[in-house]
Amino acid sequence: MKKQVFGVHPVVPLSSAVRAGDFIFLSGQVPFGPDGTLVGGDIETQTRQVFDNIAAALEQAGASLDDVVKTTIWLTDRNDFVRFNAVYAQYFPHLPPARSCVGAPLMVDANVEIEVVAYRPAPS
Repeated sequence: MKKQVFGVHPVVPLSSAVRAGDFIFLSGQVPFGPDGTLVGGDIETQTRQVFDNIAAALEQAGASLDDVVKTTIWLTDRNDFVRFNAVYAQYFPHLPPARSCVGAPLMVDANVEIEVVAYRPAPS
């Protein structure tokens, strides 16, 4: 199986996305803005930024949010769960992907991290 790598990080040993056959695996995305700085604010603001980052990484790999089949979410504060869900539902209004969500401290000073797996047949 051919593997394609997208968005290799210049400092941290990771890629934003890896396509393996028809599957696309994204590294955990946190709310870094386009300028590389962490976006502050509430859980809603940070979640929207994370989804912007996910959409951009999926686009590089030839996919979109419609192709997401599994998400894994880490929240630093369990009390943000309801507000997080309200934003999450806006991005997956119909047939949401399978999902796991846990509370845990993150490696950066953010409130949320999301990792996704997408399925999109590889171009011929």
